[in-house]
Amino acid sequence: MALRPLDNALPTTPERPKKQAKVAVPIQKQSDFGVNDENKAPLPPTADASVDYIPSENLEAMPDPETQITGLAEGLDSKDWTKVCESLNNARRFALFHSALLAPILEKVLLVQVKAMKNPRSALCKTSIMASADIFNAFGDDLLQPTTSVAFDQMLLQLLLKASQDKKFVCEEADRALKAMVGSMTSLPLLHKLHAYVNHANPRIRAKAAISISHCVSKMGLEGMKEFGLVSLVQIAADLLNDRLPEAREAARSTVISIYDALTENEEQKQESWQSFCQSNLSPLHALSMAKITLSQ
Repeated sequence: MALRPLDNALPTTPERPKKQAKVAVPIQKQSDFGVNDENKAPLPPTADASVDYIPSENLEAMPDPETQITGLAEGLDSKDWTKVCESLNNARRFALFHSALLAPILEKVLLVQVKAMKNPRSALCKTSIMASADIFNAFGDDLLQPTTSVAFDQMLLQLLLKASQDKKFVCEEADRALKAMVGSMTSLPLLHKLHAYVNHANPRIRAKAAISISHCVSKMGLEGMKEFGLVSLVQIAADLLNDRLPEAREAARSTVISIYDALTENEEQKQESWQSFCQSNLSPLHALSMAKITLSQ
């Protein structure tokens, strides 16, 4: 029996369509995408994510510091990075104008700064670095007390790292903070902290540490250098003279000049006395390098 052509076949009863699972699809508000609706009042613009970088000289005292200090810790713990920036700026104001109120939570502030410096948001990082400079100027050697010493060590490492990176506006801010640190602290204990970084694997960190060491040594007299260890100080400089980066070598030369000036201040035969000291404590090659630096003055 011949098959009936398909075109002439009786239509088959269609299968009842299966029910589709209902999926809740979120409805986006038109305002979320910036679509205008003439029947709706426009929503206020969202807060600008930009952050104001306020110079220290433009900061003002808190209007009600005793009350406002209670909310500072909460602001520093915020999940909103712009709120953390605002709180860091308030911490700067407390440091400069109400340091006694900030002192009890100083360790927490330092740890928040360390965390903020690690944040990939450059605005948050820079605000934290600016806060560190004001805290250095306000508290100085108090940061080396046992209650804050560990947090300070972490912040010092972060400042050296940030001063070594490629983002110019962050790098320059970290350089300024390191200068504020050296200017506000006693050289001897700070020199002990910086000494740990002269052999760091990262050459940029070595260079930034060498620059801060040079600034520290320039503030010290001969007695302070002897207390640290005059021979150790000369050996540090001698090693950095052969460093890979020119910034480290230049800082080492500056350190050598400071040591030379302090050591030979009361000597009539300055160069002979210096050469004798170097030959007694350094390898012949290093001693020769030291002599060349002081001869070229």
